[in-house]
Amino acid sequence: KYEHSKTFGLITSASSNIVWSPDENAPSTDSRSTGAGRAIVGADEEVLCWDVKKGELLSRWRDSGCNAEVTAIAHSKADPDIYAVGYGDGSIRIWDSRIATVIISFNGHRSSITTLAFDKSGVRLASGSRDTDIIIWDLVAEVGLFKLRGHKNQITALHFLQPGNISYDGTDDGRAGADGGLVADGSVPAEVDAGFLLTTSKDALIKIWDIATQHCIETHVAQSNGECWSLGVSSDAGGCITAGNDGELKVWSIDMPGLSKASLQISEAPNRRYLRERGTFYRQGKDKTQGVTFHPRSGYIAAHGSEKAIELWRIRSENEVQKTLARKRKRRREKALAQGNEDGMVIAASLKDDEKIEDISTADISEVIVPYVIIRTGGKVRSVDWAGSRASKVLQLLVATTNNQVEKYAIPTKHKEKKSKVEEPPEYNRTFAVDMPGHRTDVRSVALSSDDRMLASASNGSLKIWNVRTQSCIRTLECGYALCSAFLPGDKIVVVGNRNGELELFDIASSTLIDTVKAHEGPVWTLHVHPEGKSVVTGSADKSAKFWSFEIVQEEIPGTKRTTPRLKLVHTRTLKVADDILSVRFSPDARLLAVALLDNTVKVFFVDSLKLFLNLYGHKLPVLNMDISYDSKLIVTCSADKNVRLWGLDFGDCHKAFFAHQDSIMQVAFVPHNQDGNGHHFFSASKDRMIKHWDGDKFEQIQRLDGHHGEIWAMAVSRTGEFVVSASHDKSIRIWQQTDEQIFLEEEREKELEELYENTLTTSLDQEEETGAEKSEVTAAGKQTVETLMAGEKIAEALEIGMADLELMKEWRSAKTSQTNLALPQRNPILMAYGNISAEEHVLGVVQKIQAAALQDALLVLTFDKVTSLFTFLRIWAERQWNMPLTCRILFFMLKTHHRQIVATKTMRSMLDAIRVSLREALQQQKDEMGFNMAALKFVGNQVRDKGTREYVDEKVWDEEEKGEKGRKKRAFVDHRLLASSIPFPQHLLIVHHLPAPFKPDYYSRPLSTPHQPIEQRPSQHKATQSPHYIFSPQPTPLTLEKSRRLSLRKHAPYQRADEQGTDQVEEEARVGFETEDASGNAEEGGG
Repeated sequence: KYEHSKTFGLITSASSNIVWSPDENAPSTDSRSTGAGRAIVGADEEVLCWDVKKGELLSRWRDSGCNAEVTAIAHSKADPDIYAVGYGDGSIRIWDSRIATVIISFNGHRSSITTLAFDKSGVRLASGSRDTDIIIWDLVAEVGLFKLRGHKNQITALHFLQPGNISYDGTDDGRAGADGGLVADGSVPAEVDAGFLLTTSKDALIKIWDIATQHCIETHVAQSNGECWSLGVSSDAGGCITAGNDGELKVWSIDMPGLSKASLQISEAPNRRYLRERGTFYRQGKDKTQGVTFHPRSGYIAAHGSEKAIELWRIRSENEVQKTLARKRKRRREKALAQGNEDGMVIAASLKDDEKIEDISTADISEVIVPYVIIRTGGKVRSVDWAGSRASKVLQLLVATTNNQVEKYAIPTKHKEKKSKVEEPPEYNRTFAVDMPGHRTDVRSVALSSDDRMLASASNGSLKIWNVRTQSCIRTLECGYALCSAFLPGDKIVVVGNRNGELELFDIASSTLIDTVKAHEGPVWTLHVHPEGKSVVTGSADKSAKFWSFEIVQEEIPGTKRTTPRLKLVHTRTLKVADDILSVRFSPDARLLAVALLDNTVKVFFVDSLKLFLNLYGHKLPVLNMDISYDSKLIVTCSADKNVRLWGLDFGDCHKAFFAHQDSIMQVAFVPHNQDGNGHHFFSASKDRMIKHWDGDKFEQIQRLDGHHGEIWAMAVSRTGEFVVSASHDKSIRIWQQTDEQIFLEEEREKELEELYENTLTTSLDQEEETGAEKSEVTAAGKQTVETLMAGEKIAEALEIGMADLELMKEWRSAKTSQTNLALPQRNPILMAYGNISAEEHVLGVVQKIQAAALQDALLVLTFDKVTSLFTFLRIWAERQWNMPLTCRILFFMLKTHHRQIVATKTMRSMLDAIRVSLREALQQQKDEMGFNMAALKFVGNQVRDKGTREYVDEKVWDEEEKGEKGRKKRAFVDHRLLASSIPFPQHLLIVHHLPAPFKPDYYSRPLSTPHQPIEQRPSQHKATQSPHYIFSPQPTPLTLEKSRRLSLRKHAPYQRADEQGTDQVEEEARVGFETEDASGNAEEGGG
């Protein structure tokens, strides 16, 4: 059995966007020092993490259960390690970048994800898809909250608007938390946190959704002509830009204070508008704008279409805009005065009056947003992201292009110097690029060396040599538009045939082009090295096949009399045919040469005399490739007519014709030897993205290898037959390795039929959904998949077993009252296998194993008679308080779903009453527990906050107090545990104070009366932890600073011996009391 083992040659695929991440979040410490950050990109079904500076691959994120390609990536601002990745099959996975594993999986969309967005706190995720739906996901509960429907075409952008840090008067109170979340200081009510969602779609609409009430509160037409392709929101969420066709960019202002007030109102505001159009400006490129993004810290905007350019604009400051407006007014006034008539005077006077009135918000948008620079990139831009975590004088832009490379550009920002009359655009430069580990264009040919250790891949413009074992690129050489390639004997030289009719010879060791031979008048479509390794044959569109022998010639070194040996291709013979040659092949015994022509035939010639031996007719379209088996008895041909044909080379008879693929078949190859009796097995690769493994003796398909996301152009089978290499339009090169696992053809057929059945099943379920009643604006975020159906069946099966067991045990218990020695009955073998567990434990175990995101869809599978059984178990779980969150979740969902039937069923009433009673008890208990814990945490929080505040005493006052204390002890000692003992703690709260292991309480024996160190800030001298230790602040205690200075220890000698004795012994010896002297000098004793 062959299985996919490795993918390489792919840097970034054009299906997904790019995300920049700083090095601080790097998974390993050694990769943190580069400073250029990391690029997170989609690469077919994987997510790759590149070090931008070194061009190294840091990690790959791949879920083995998912073969769909990555279509969208979003980075959580609250937790820098968390990424949301959307896939082409509508699934979403939440990845932890440090451990490169999936934390949560969601599946709610019917087609590929187009955009993802986290909210500020990072606990909710919004996803938009091609199926026009928006789903809000809760990452804590791991469920879909709801699905929003309103757009009529694919969603192109999403953005959360959370007016939490806007105070009631509309001013920014600046109390947002460090992570952008809301500060729980009571300034903003909790419901504001729900916020709003701004969305755009290809239907040219921009909408604002209220997440709390789950409906759309405002809709505008975003673009005047055609679709709206992208949305950029400013960092303060005060404005946004929508982009569409013809380079049109529309600017909108967002009324955040208004939204903040709206979120507090119970009644709906009468026709209030929160989005206001501010104007339109245009890109220089007139194609559709695929991305708009605001710089997070500076006033710059980047936008790009699908061309090789990114346009940057600068947002002018208020002063600049005022100056420009003043200049324009002055010019208009001068022009009016120049007219000299009465009208001109009136206009000039009115302009003078306007000077005071005109406001920046009324200025034309072209005065505020001005073009800055156009960056020319190395390929067509797919997506961009701003790089650089801190503000600097240089803007950094990370670009993913469609030609498989990642680039980073540095653009200087505008300086506030005295500017010249003509503003010149700043000079940008490309600082870093990740381009070595992949081709810029599609790989057209792959060839393996004789020992299978090196792989040559040739494309338009470059030839790369790869180490097969490590998948690293060891050589990159420039070539023409390559169509075919091969290693010459010795594996030191690669020959490449290109579209200009040339043969190029490359020396791998020295990375040089040795020779270029003008071989043909037309493109060299094919070449094959003679089995003896002394010559090569090339076939071309000029209707000729030419034979070239390898010769070593002594060539003079210019300027010297010495010579050096050089390999030369010497043309020996030419075979003329009637049509263009598409493929040539020597038989392994070197007796025959097969030539495939454009006229759909294959002609077989004798190699020595070049006489025609066989004519193979049968294909309806040209034969694109062919191969001859190890024993020179079979020839396999593949054609653009989607058929593979097997022919005998004795008589030219067609053994079998297979309808093999759904598209043109680009390449076929036999296994090169017969060691395992598989010499007549062959592989075929097609533009339908499949590789198939066939048995040429039994005429059966053995296996199907699918994994590529684009047409497969080239394929090579290793000399040992242990692996197959394929190259595709998706820019990836894949290795399919032979495993030790046996393959059973019946199993493979069954697997294919199951896949077919599952696909039709899920599509029929989707259609049922669509043909239902009129779509409501908000629905449940569920999707029936094969997994949810199977999970539902598992629950139903567990309920059946559980109910039978409950009945059985009930009968046994009633019988046992009369017969005390009655043995346990024979229970279900499944329960016995799990360690003789009870039925309720078994059912709970089955339900707990189902993913939270799939649980609701699984419960929908249950019929109503199973629902009553489920309620029986819910009652037991509630009574015993087992997994209360799950129990409540299932209960409320089932009540909501089957409300009408439950109300109509009399038997359910008693059961629901019992559940209600036990549930209330359990929930009350949990509520009390949580309340107690919250009070305790609040108390500890207050202690920590008080401990964090310091009171500093004036030095002179301190000295005066010192002098005034006559007859009192000058040196007093305090134990922080004594201070703690006088703090009024709650009765049940136990605070455990962990001391570091090598702790030596030497600060107990230091005097309190040091003038420069008040009691609240005494650092510890021990070396275990370098951070200073503070004692409890006296603020919440009845002790004042004055009194605490007068504390003395009755016995402090043991603490002074702490150096010689262990801490435990010291604490054992110290029975500490404390005495406070009042003003009259009387001593009061207090227990320590």
